[in-house]
Amino acid sequence: MAPLPPGIRFLVSFNRDQWYRALTFSLTFLLYTSFHLSRKPISIVKSELHKNCSSVGDTWSSAGTPPSLTPPPQDHCSWKPFDKSNYKQLLGAMDYSFLCAYAVGMYLSGIIGERLPIRLYLSVGMLFSGLFTCLFGLGYFYNIHNLGFYIFVQVANGLVQTTGWPSVVTCIGNWFGKGRRGLIMGLWNSHTSVGNILGSLIAGYWVSSNWGLSFLVPGLIIAAMGVVCFLFLVEHPNDLKRISSPSSPGTAWSAANGHSDFRPQYKDGKPQSYDTELLLPRDSERVQVQPVVVVKSQEPGAISFMGALNIPGVVEFSLCLLFAKLVSYTFLFWLPLYMTKAVHLDAKRAGDLSTLFDVGGIIGGILAGVVSDKLGMRATTCAIMLLLAAPTLYGFSMISEFGMGPTIGMLLVCGGLVNGPYALITTAVSADLGTHKSLKGNARALSTVTAIIDGTGSVGAALGPLLAGLLSPRGWDQVFYMLMASDFIALLLLLRLVTKELSCSQPRPITTIQLKEH
Repeated sequence: MAPLPPGIRFLVSFNRDQWYRALTFSLTFLLYTSFHLSRKPISIVKSELHKNCSSVGDTWSSAGTPPSLTPPPQDHCSWKPFDKSNYKQLLGAMDYSFLCAYAVGMYLSGIIGERLPIRLYLSVGMLFSGLFTCLFGLGYFYNIHNLGFYIFVQVANGLVQTTGWPSVVTCIGNWFGKGRRGLIMGLWNSHTSVGNILGSLIAGYWVSSNWGLSFLVPGLIIAAMGVVCFLFLVEHPNDLKRISSPSSPGTAWSAANGHSDFRPQYKDGKPQSYDTELLLPRDSERVQVQPVVVVKSQEPGAISFMGALNIPGVVEFSLCLLFAKLVSYTFLFWLPLYMTKAVHLDAKRAGDLSTLFDVGGIIGGILAGVVSDKLGMRATTCAIMLLLAAPTLYGFSMISEFGMGPTIGMLLVCGGLVNGPYALITTAVSADLGTHKSLKGNARALSTVTAIIDGTGSVGAALGPLLAGLLSPRGWDQVFYMLMASDFIALLLLLRLVTKELSCSQPRPITTIQLKEH
């Protein structure tokens, strides 16, 4: 008999649970990648909505797009109503409308998500997100120049996109324990940067010739992933018990929690013990037995909003994330436009080059997870990266004076230091706090805790692009001063937790703390 090939031996070395963990990891990674992929086009298209008209030339005639899909040229070269001198404020208002709706909706999303099936909740949210993303792109084909239309689409899209983060974090938290959580979630959280990179490349491909497709294609992708989510997402390992229980004779009935239980019955022609005959009567016979009351342990109820706030560390990390996410989302929405103005690149090249910031974010998120696992100190890891980020941002503000080589290096380093703390707080820290020992095993709190932390961070995400739109007319250096101040405030908000971690530091900090508390 021939030996099994090495590849097959490797595949069969994993048990069923490990395969389902890999499926959940990969599927939730792809699902949230599509969320960020659909958010990125607006930052790429901004430079097309308002162009430097003196350098455009004959763009419309040389684009090569079908006449049926190409709207007639406007008075100059910009897309109304973004052709006015206050275009930065208008673009900032579009960012703010999306992010403000996202921040408000996030607080409600976690609470709703705990009370609905996650798979259905997430699938519906992705389908509607695809719809509204496509609607923005249809404004190009139908020649829509009403600012209210674009604001409405952004608000609606911001609300439905809140279904994503609490749902995927809850799923990944259900499947993976605390062991090496920082590393696992650091790798998993790279979906944010991967989505931004893919969104930039897809939007950049059509931005100069047909920016409507820059929205239509990502919208169709996230809608398709919503269908995949409905077909394949397994919310919790316990859900597999429905298909893994061996079939046994009996009559099934629906239990109170929606699962199927079995009522055993007597089978003629098979020897039964005396006790079995009493417990399993024939259909034609009835045996008088004492009524038995089965008391089923009830699952813990969903945690309240105030109950989640009382978990130690939730308030500090939430406020820290507000300022960390302010910096990250300012880069997300304004970096391509800044590259076109400061480095004098065209829209496509600026979009392509901005992906290096997200590549740095992938490295920073993984590095933050590995270091925090090794040290056992989440807050200290975030504080170190925030401390290093401020001077890096100052160097990045002088990017127009650098050559292309130093610019690429600054994008990578800045992306790692800015997105590292943001990635760690929204993943490993949220999962740690959502399964805190004070909850006494109530796993249903994870969605609410995640929504509170990310919802507070989303307030900063809404403020950052808005402030960038207001400050950029005075000079881009004002924007970077605002970003450096935000990083410094985020660092200050973690000082109490950093002091507590350092005071409890031992060779085996986790084990020592647990022994002291017990």
